[in-house]
Amino acid sequence: MMRPMFSLLGAAALGCAVVAAPASAADPTEQIDPDTGTPSYYPKWDDGTLSIQVENDKFGFSGTDQHYTNGLHATWLSGTGDMPIWAQEVGNALPFFPTNSIKRYSLSFGQSIFTPSDTQADDPDPDDRPYAGWTYIGLGYLAETGNTLDRLEIDLGVVGPWALGEETQNNFHSLIGVDTAKGWGSQLHNEPGAVLYYERMWRALGSFKAGGLGFDFSPHAGAALGNVYTYAAGGGTVRVGFNLPDDYGPPRIRPSLPGSTQFEPTGGLGGYLFAGVEGRAVARNIFLDGNTFRDSPSVDKKIFVGDVQAGVAVTLGNTRVTYTQAIRSPEFDGQDKPDIFGSISLSYRF
Repeated sequence: MMRPMFSLLGAAALGCAVVAAPASAADPTEQIDPDTGTPSYYPKWDDGTLSIQVENDKFGFSGTDQHYTNGLHATWLSGTGDMPIWAQEVGNALPFFPTNSIKRYSLSFGQSIFTPSDTQADDPDPDDRPYAGWTYIGLGYLAETGNTLDRLEIDLGVVGPWALGEETQNNFHSLIGVDTAKGWGSQLHNEPGAVLYYERMWRALGSFKAGGLGFDFSPHAGAALGNVYTYAAGGGTVRVGFNLPDDYGPPRIRPSLPGSTQFEPTGGLGGYLFAGVEGRAVARNIFLDGNTFRDSPSVDKKIFVGDVQAGVAVTLGNTRVTYTQAIRSPEFDGQDKPDIFGSISLSYRF
């Protein structure tokens, strides 16, 4: 049963490699807007950034093991000037991508796991969230001007037993001596998944810096289209700190407030506190609506969902560590409390 998943992931990974392989020259003079002749915005030169994220409802203040119970995500973001020339030209042709910008690509792998409230029941409550796993790889295209960040990404993967959600959760629970979940036999059926995401973030529309202290507010808007998720979203993030790094807030696992893997080192110790909010109008969520092409467990989802988050980010040299505490409003009828979970990310810039 694992072979179809690995075949799908392998084919998509090969496609990512083909896109990433022919790197462009690193000469900044090639990063000139062909229409205006204006030099592009240039952050400090880097060779790429690796970011690893873990989200879990056991982190922080909830102590529960339900609903969105665990997420893993690893991302490689290309370095300055590594985008192939032909790929830059494709991006310049997109009407919503600025031509006078730094172009980067991202490669990612992730897994998200969802369970009902009662994981000890052999026959889960049909009015509670179904069991489901979602394992995927992603290929992203980013354009940064210094004031805005546009991101276009496609995630391809599988929902259902091939996603190995049961194996991930129960093997880990057995390792740490915790009761395993009993109802995975009722999880969503196998289904290929595809989601196209677009996001735009505006950095520091309102900001000030005094001495070593800084403050900024960064709004964002975005949308997702696919058989796994379809929604429109908008919100914003406030940051306040010392030696405030130039970034767009901490990264998260979708659906969520967007952030950035990319960050600018401050040359020493830096950090900030942050808080943000996002509202989403949801047309499709396979983990609540059930499988697309066959009958499966499902619940009646709520159309409007909101996230509130707060946390801390610390940078030291080329390393950034962040912790986020998130609260998500009820997502389906019969859910009487919001979900609370934490997110930890570690990013290293090469």
